[in-house]
Amino acid sequence: MAEHILVVEDHPLYADALKAILRNAFPTASLAAAHSIATARAEIERRQPTLILLDLWLPDTHGLEGLIALRSSVPRVPIVVVSGFTERSVIDRTLLCGATAFISKSCGKDRLVAALVEAVAGNQEAREIALDPDLRDPDARVVSKRVRSLTRQQLRVLEMLCLGKLNKQIAHELEVGETTVKAHVGEVLRKLSVSSRTQAVVEVSKLDFGAMMFQESSSRD
Repeated sequence: MAEHILVVEDHPLYADALKAILRNAFPTASLAAAHSIATARAEIERRQPTLILLDLWLPDTHGLEGLIALRSSVPRVPIVVVSGFTERSVIDRTLLCGATAFISKSCGKDRLVAALVEAVAGNQEAREIALDPDLRDPDARVVSKRVRSLTRQQLRVLEMLCLGKLNKQIAHELEVGETTVKAHVGEVLRKLSVSSRTQAVVEVSKLDFGAMMFQESSSRD
């Protein structure tokens, strides 16, 4: 298990409870805490963690900005989001923006620990292991998994397909040739298991996220 765990949570009672669970479950791990993205970055400067637990809604960040900022700072460190907001759109956007896993704050201690172990081990099924069953939309999960298989450049192409842009326009924005764009579009369609650009847009609409999130997720490079 992780040697150094950073808990980023602004609610003192929940932060203390989370740290108590972690101390009991992983007695050899050291713990650090932060109540904002700014203090989290300061902690990371002092000592890079091997696991980060992150609450999405912090006082110095808006939406997924905090997750994107931390993912940019530590691209290889597992970041597990622990949140009370379990709307389908929030989950999909969180995972797309680089979270290793998404865990509901309403889950029990045992499920939380199991999810952390599985997520750090790289088990893809753990990405939503601690969610309530009714949040597991099978169709959306399949689409989400396919979207996550896209490269950063393919995500940018898909973003622009959703905006209705033509290959020539995409090529201009990406500063590449149209042949390259056609190749990217072909790979996007193949990975999404669809045969047309329209079908690709329809599939992505099941995830309820817009072009803004694609822009934010692609900015992680």
